[in-house]
Amino acid sequence: MNRDDSSAYESSTDPRCVPIRLDGQAPEGAAIPYPDYPTADHATWSKLYARQRARLSGRACREFLEGLEAMGFPEDRIPSLSSSSRVLEAAAGWKVARVPGLLHEEQFFAFLARRVFPSTDYIRPPEEMDYTPAPDLFHDVFAHLPMITHPGFADFYQNMGRCALAARGADRRRIERFYWFTVEFGMIETSEGIRVYGNGILSSYAEIEHALGAHVVKLPFDPDRIAEQEYDVSHLQPVLFVIESFEQLTQGFEAWARKRGLGR
Repeated sequence: MNRDDSSAYESSTDPRCVPIRLDGQAPEGAAIPYPDYPTADHATWSKLYARQRARLSGRACREFLEGLEAMGFPEDRIPSLSSSSRVLEAAAGWKVARVPGLLHEEQFFAFLARRVFPSTDYIRPPEEMDYTPAPDLFHDVFAHLPMITHPGFADFYQNMGRCALAARGADRRRIERFYWFTVEFGMIETSEGIRVYGNGILSSYAEIEHALGAHVVKLPFDPDRIAEQEYDVSHLQPVLFVIESFEQLTQGFEAWARKRGLGR
């Protein structure tokens, strides 16, 4: 579930989009090796970083921008997962693990439950610069990690992992929808207007402009509705939810989870 909802990909013909299960333990933190990336991969990161960074002003929320600054990603080369893990651990008590692709939802949520973010360490090919259906490190690293430096969001993220592991049947699917409309496609009302905190929007060249446009229906945060709202990963999103604050997000999810018998 690094890139999008894993269940939505199960029928895909692209093998990169079929959720996998890890056979052993994934390397974490300082144990993650840095690959010998070809020059072209560093060039892809540099181009993606520069053009997406330029689109964040007036669109991304303050917490994400502060997190991006805290992460200190290099602009001209692919960042090290082990270095990124050190930053996360210092900021919010999280680590990074290296995984080979899209994880099965149960293993993905198990990582979150113990404050570990599973990230790929490969980058999309040049022909998929504008959109890739598969997970890659630009989405995982550039879009996900900055928000995890925010302690309130980091705690919410861990709690979502814990609740997902406790969920069964339809409740697991409800949490996947909650994940989609918050972690991946969440928006927040600020004194300067609506801003984005969702990782799926923040890493997408097209989605970040589309999401703030007039054609998208922006609904107030409503945990019960979010949990039942279906979505389609194959096109730009027509419906999104807007939180008033990260406290509302955290408290709203906790109350919803307790009501379902999933939370503490």
